[in-house]
Amino acid sequence: MSKKIRGGSVVEMQGDEMTRVIWELIKEKLIFPYVDLDLHSYDLGIEHRDATNDKVTVEAAEAIKKYNVGIKCATITPDEKRVEEFKLKQMWKSPNGTIRNILGGTVFREAIICKNIPRLVSGWVKPIVIGRHAYGDQYRATDFVVPGPGKVEMTYTPTDGGKPVTYLVHNFESCGGVAMGMYNLDQSIKDFAHSSFQMALAKGWPLYMSTKNTILKRYDGRFKDIFQDIYDREYKSQFEAKKIWYEHRLIDDMVAQALKSEGGFVWACKNYDGDVQSDSVAQGYGSLGMMTSVLICPDGKTVESEAAHGTVTRHYRMHQKGQETSTNPIASIFAWTRGLAHRAKLDNNTSLGNFAVALEEVCIETIESGFMTKDLAACIKGLPNVTRSDYLNTFEFMDKLAENLKQKLASMPKA
Repeated sequence: MSKKIRGGSVVEMQGDEMTRVIWELIKEKLIFPYVDLDLHSYDLGIEHRDATNDKVTVEAAEAIKKYNVGIKCATITPDEKRVEEFKLKQMWKSPNGTIRNILGGTVFREAIICKNIPRLVSGWVKPIVIGRHAYGDQYRATDFVVPGPGKVEMTYTPTDGGKPVTYLVHNFESCGGVAMGMYNLDQSIKDFAHSSFQMALAKGWPLYMSTKNTILKRYDGRFKDIFQDIYDREYKSQFEAKKIWYEHRLIDDMVAQALKSEGGFVWACKNYDGDVQSDSVAQGYGSLGMMTSVLICPDGKTVESEAAHGTVTRHYRMHQKGQETSTNPIASIFAWTRGLAHRAKLDNNTSLGNFAVALEEVCIETIESGFMTKDLAACIKGLPNVTRSDYLNTFEFMDKLAENLKQKLASMPKA
C-alpha cells in the first residue's frame, strides 16, 4: 500500500491501565501507518476524568453525536478502592453509562469466532448478536425494604390535572418484606426497536425479541406491541426482501432455542435479560476477550464501538513492574475496525471498508495459524497445560499482527 487511505472524522476515547497501553500500540502499528484520520481525541483515563469533573466524558459523547463515529478504549468505573487509589474527588459514574444516556441507542455484543478456539456450546458455529436495552427497568427502579405490616400502593398522577389512579401492590398483613417500582419509556422502547431492526438488516440475520409478557401482561406486553407495530409499519418489507424475519419469543423459550441453535441471529433483550445473557453467550463462545461491543443509535447513523471487557488491571500491575504480560488485544482492535467500517459505510469509502475487513481477517487468520496470547492458548489446552512456547507476549503478538497486516495489504489489489 503506497499511500494512506483517507479515513474521515472519528472520535477516539483513550482509556485506562493495560488496555490503554494496547490502545496506543494498535494506533501505532495497525491504524496510523495505513489510514489518515480526522481524529478527535478525548482522554477518558480516570485521572483526566477526575481533573475535568467528568466533563470530558460528556464532551466526548457530544462529539460522537456530531461526527457519528466513536471508538472507545476500556475505562475504569471507580469503586471505593479506586477512589482511594487515585485520590478522586468523588466516585464518578461509568463513562459507558454517561455516553449511553447522552446518545441513547442499544448496545450489541457479538462473538469473534476462530476455528481453533473451542466453544463451550459447540453447536454455535455462527455468532449470536445480543442487543441489550440499556435503559430503565430494574436499573432505574425505586426499591425498598418494607419494615412491617402495611400496604404498598403505586399512584399515577396525570400532569394535565386528571384524576389520580392508585394501584395496590401488596397488603403486607403479618410481616414486612421488600417492594419495588420500576418503569420504562415508550420513546426508549421505540428507539430500542429501531436499533434492533437496523442491526438485523445490517447483518442480514433474523431478529428475535424476548419478554415474559405472559406474566407481565402490560409491562412486557408494551415492549411486544411496540416492536410489532414498528416492524409491520416500517421494516417488514425490508426484512422480507432479505429473506429474514422478526419474531417475539418468551424469554425462557428463547434461552432454550439459543442453546440448541447454530447461531446466526440477533437477539433483542430487555435490560436485565441482556445484562445476564450477554455474559452467558460470551462465555459460551469461549472468551470475553473475543467479543465486540457496539452502541447503535436509533438514527442509524451514530455508532460507538468498544471492547466488551475491562481494563485488565492484573496485567497492568505486572507491566508496571516490568514483568512480561500476554494481553489479548483482539476486542480492542475490533473496536477500531467496527468504528472504521461504519465510517466507511457513511462515507461510501470502499478503501476504508476493505481495510477494516482486512484487519479483522488478519486477527482471525493469525490466531488460527497458531499465534496467540496466553488466554487463548488456555482455551485450547487448559491453563495448567500451557507452556511458554504456546503463546506470544503482548508486544510479540502485536508485532505479529502488524507483520501479517503489512503482507495482506501488500497483496490486495489497489482500490
